[in-house]
Amino acid sequence: MRRKIVLSAVGMMLSFTMQLRSMVIPADVYEGWRFGMQAWTMKDKTLFETIDQTAALGLRWLEAFPGQRISPEISDGFGPEISAELRGKVLEKLQQAGIQIKTFGVYGFPSEESQMRKTFEFAKAMGIEVILSEPSLDQFELLDRLAQEYQIRVAIHNHPQPTRYWNPEIVYAICQDRSPWIGAAPDIGHWVRSGIDPVEWLQKLSGRIYNVHLKEIDEGKDLIWGQGKNRVGAALAQLYKQGYQGPLILEYENHWEEDYVPQLSRCIAFYTQEAARLASERWPNLLKDDLSNAFLNPGSWTYQNGVLSRKGKGDIWTQAKYKDFILDFDFKVEKNTNSGVFLRAAERTWLPWVEVQIMDSYGKPVDRRETCGAIYDILAPQNNPVNPAGQWNRMTILAAGPIIRVFMNHQPMIDMDLRQWTTAHQNPDGSSNKFDIAYKDLPPEGYIGFQDHGFPVEYRNIKIRELN
Repeated sequence: MRRKIVLSAVGMMLSFTMQLRSMVIPADVYEGWRFGMQAWTMKDKTLFETIDQTAALGLRWLEAFPGQRISPEISDGFGPEISAELRGKVLEKLQQAGIQIKTFGVYGFPSEESQMRKTFEFAKAMGIEVILSEPSLDQFELLDRLAQEYQIRVAIHNHPQPTRYWNPEIVYAICQDRSPWIGAAPDIGHWVRSGIDPVEWLQKLSGRIYNVHLKEIDEGKDLIWGQGKNRVGAALAQLYKQGYQGPLILEYENHWEEDYVPQLSRCIAFYTQEAARLASERWPNLLKDDLSNAFLNPGSWTYQNGVLSRKGKGDIWTQAKYKDFILDFDFKVEKNTNSGVFLRAAERTWLPWVEVQIMDSYGKPVDRRETCGAIYDILAPQNNPVNPAGQWNRMTILAAGPIIRVFMNHQPMIDMDLRQWTTAHQNPDGSSNKFDIAYKDLPPEGYIGFQDHGFPVEYRNIKIRELN
């Protein structure tokens, strides 16, 4: 969100409400970046298994590759040749998992125009915006024309030398001769393998980069990000400097024979910390790493590797008070977890403040005011997109004036106007609640808290943007 909410004294509440309705909720820790997984990282699994694992890691973007078996039950390989029925099944699976496929590759385009069109039509049907490829030089004229017609970008990928586009000089020259629908999809790990300086060439290709594969390579092998020469960190800094807007793809090719999920988790944690640092002016961390700006009982919560974990002995609260803000975070619950996030508490106590429920309510009906995403005992959510216990979820809470809005896993959950709660112990629909105060009279400013309700719960990427 790049706009400020500007309120005038005349007609203030009307203007306020209208702007909130159209407010854009941030898409990532750093606005404009889509951080996701290249399915090749899990090439030993099916696409459906990869989708599930991507969701479990807390990511919402997946870059598919051609030929990956769709599921244990469906032997067809993912790509332009699959039927409309199978496309529908993949889209349904993606929707259920809260995952989007916006990039696809590395794909070898056929030479005939009719077959090329079939590829673009497949991409259009799947919602794919960028196709990664290493086309032959004589294909670019037709590709450029079709890319413009279908409004889908073609991005030139590089593998290590002696492959066709290992030298970025070639990619740069092609981009200069083609429309903006033809660009680059650099793999910085393969650049390193070819002796290319990633930062130098990210800078030279600025404005024509449509996708980036991130790897940390040393002596030809993948390292966990942040180790070795930390080229991933330097690449992120350069992309931030040039104002890059687009996908950033994690592709990890080491330890395929082992459980590589812990390595992926550490790479994701590194990205989160770096992206947050770059975006700190706009989206600072709510809590410091040492929790020195929080109010809590000793030993009740820990903050390690970017994850806030409940250990017992009480809630954790901010020391600062907040008025109008967007709070954005990931959370993970275990089986039967019951917890919550408190907003604008005048005192560091449980009742009567707005509490957004954090619960294991996967698969449960939404007609309850205690479902995940509900306003506790006040308002049931519109739907229930929470992931199964043990998987990360994304929640965004907007609190501005009397308006409270909650989004979970990119779906709207709550759209609430506190002014409708005019009577203590009563909701607008006539049902009762526990609170001795009418919610319209709640204080407009207060502490933010995370509840200890006796159940395990974890949070990460806890960001806040104050609105002024």
